[in-house]
Amino acid sequence: MTTDSTPRYAGLDGLRAIAVLVVVGYHLFPAWVLQSGFVGVDAFFVISGFLITSLLLREREASGRIALGAFWIRRARRLVPALVAVVTVSATAAWVVGGDVLFDLGRQIVGAATFSYNWVAIADGASYFSAAEPELFRNLWSLAVEEQFYVLWPLVLPVLLLVRSRRGRVAIALMLAGASVTWGVVLTAGTISDKGALTRAYYGTDSHAFGLLIGVALALWLARPPAPGTAPTARRTAAASLSVGFGTLAALLLVAAWPSGSALYPGIPLAASILTALVIAIAVRAGSRFGRALDVAPLRWIGQRSYGIYLWHWPVVVLIGIATTGSFVDSAIPIAVGIAALVVTVATAALSYRLLEQPVRTVGFLGALRTIGAHLSSSPQRRFGTLATIAATVMLVCGTGAAVVSAPTVSSSEAVVQAGVDALARAAAATPTAQAGGGAAGGVGGADASGVADASGSEVAACPPSPGRPGADCAGPDGRPVPPATVSVPGDHISAIGDSVMLASAGALLDAMPGIDIDAAVSRSMWAGAEIATDLSAQGALRDVVIVGLGTNGPVDDRALQQLYDAIGPDRTLVLVTAFAPRDWIDGVNSELTSFAATHARVVVADWSQAIAPHLDDLAGDQIHPGPQGGQ
Repeated sequence: MTTDSTPRYAGLDGLRAIAVLVVVGYHLFPAWVLQSGFVGVDAFFVISGFLITSLLLREREASGRIALGAFWIRRARRLVPALVAVVTVSATAAWVVGGDVLFDLGRQIVGAATFSYNWVAIADGASYFSAAEPELFRNLWSLAVEEQFYVLWPLVLPVLLLVRSRRGRVAIALMLAGASVTWGVVLTAGTISDKGALTRAYYGTDSHAFGLLIGVALALWLARPPAPGTAPTARRTAAASLSVGFGTLAALLLVAAWPSGSALYPGIPLAASILTALVIAIAVRAGSRFGRALDVAPLRWIGQRSYGIYLWHWPVVVLIGIATTGSFVDSAIPIAVGIAALVVTVATAALSYRLLEQPVRTVGFLGALRTIGAHLSSSPQRRFGTLATIAATVMLVCGTGAAVVSAPTVSSSEAVVQAGVDALARAAAATPTAQAGGGAAGGVGGADASGVADASGSEVAACPPSPGRPGADCAGPDGRPVPPATVSVPGDHISAIGDSVMLASAGALLDAMPGIDIDAAVSRSMWAGAEIATDLSAQGALRDVVIVGLGTNGPVDDRALQQLYDAIGPDRTLVLVTAFAPRDWIDGVNSELTSFAATHARVVVADWSQAIAPHLDDLAGDQIHPGPQGGQ
């Protein structure tokens, strides 16, 4: 995402613009075609690996050494000013907005300030792939990876250059890239549904360094590309560069549009990295018409400001989303919010580039301080402007401190889930023999399950009761399912199996259906239902009516439902609760539940999705877990 002012390679500003537009489009307009638009970050990694290595090779060739101090100072001049502006302005705005956006803000600022955001996030359990966490500075993970590369690579490169063969150097760089890919595969092997493992692999510098290393290998292979125009190519070769270059670029955009990209890590980012390297190789070729074509004025303008655009776009969309809608879910950003965020992002990045980034980059930190001192002793207009700038800076620093101090200790979703855990604990203490909350667990993990509640409290739709048991049979004389009747079922005849949305509803369920047995824990899927029902049945604890809310954590198929159906036995009623959450699989889950109930006796549907849809204010900020009103 960053470059030094010299040398300038044809096409890279345009490629940087395309990369940042892909990332911004993926984040601000999630319903559009760029389902794997996060690969724009991988394109940046390749560009950075190529440029930094090329710069270091040129310096070593010119002076015989690499001046590490000067290199790191240049990096600081390029990175720090815009980063400080983004963090202080966004944190102060978050303090004004309030709510969940402040949660864990101190940890995020520490990660940003130390360029270790990716590892701090991994340690804290934060997830890049969680749609319901308004993590204000989530996008800074990639800046941390790059900065760690900037610190380590200048130390490693001289050792690599001891290998005299250019092919040998390239081979070593590619082997390191291959090792990074392999480690990413190991971390995610067999854990497609484990967002924690996926996030560890995605955030980790070790498992996501392959793009940077592919850029390194390209720079080592080209050694020192001739400056544009020094060796013009033949007209036929130049024309070929256009067709091949744009064809490769089109393939890169196709990868960015690939569906369900997060489940294909590291394959999708690796493909994008390889294609980006090919685009760079074609663009920087001497006399390449493709490189000049990429550098059209609008793309070059965006490319030069791509660092600021990348930094600003995510905090801006989070803050605008929360300020205008009261919540933020990154998979369901309203189009109007996305457009507003795009306008604000471009305007803010342009101001930052002109008024902050370029001045510091040109004269340095000390030079900028001397300029401020000179303005204070200059004309009244300059003095006033400088004093206003100093006052604004002090206010932003104070606002950032206030945001950290006032941050809640738990998010709203964690709070409502913990309230459910506490309700189950109180119920268990009041009735020691009851098995309430057998699987209860506090906290929030990933995307969690569906709430269960019937509008009539102790009444549920069930099969007509047979002697001694409500819901023994739900088939007509011809054996086909018949619609269930609404019958009164006391709470001590009901077992409820669910995860954190049911857990958040536990207090209301216990109030409405005294004696109900609730076994709920975070992060369960429908595949856990059969095992839990079997265990409860073996203990003699599975009751006449079994309510199951396990639809939010992932897709549901007929096999999982059939196993659950078989596990509850032939004499019980199964109530399947529809799911509600900002997840792309929810519609499919609810369709599967409805279809299964229509073709199986003793199965009915409780439509939580339809019940809560008009009352989103009764949910926590993640738009998943019900608060007190939602639980009722």
